[in-house]
Amino acid sequence: MLHAVDEGRSRAEIIDIFQVSRATIKRYVKQRRETGTVVPRPIPGRPSKKMTAVEMGLQELLEAHPGARVQGYCRWWEAEHGMQVSSATMSRAMHHLGWTRT
Repeated sequence: MLHAVDEGRSRAEIIDIFQVSRATIKRYVKQRRETGTVVPRPIPGRPSKKMTAVEMGLQELLEAHPGARVQGYCRWWEAEHGMQVSSATMSRAMHHLGWTRT
């Protein structure tokens, strides 16, 4: 989309091609001008205590049970640490660690 802006295409044409709003184009152009990039900004606020705890101890659990399902990791985590973890949180923690099923 920004490449099209750089080429000098009209906003109407960009909206048509990329199916974005005029405000989105303005926001991206402004962000690139101010920061030099359009990488998503971090979500404000403190990091989740639960996510931090899960990420710190998850590698051992993943290596101990490499072929398990996410729900299995949630159950093992709760049994070992006494903390319930949703499958969404567990999945995000696995993704942050770069874990892929083999």
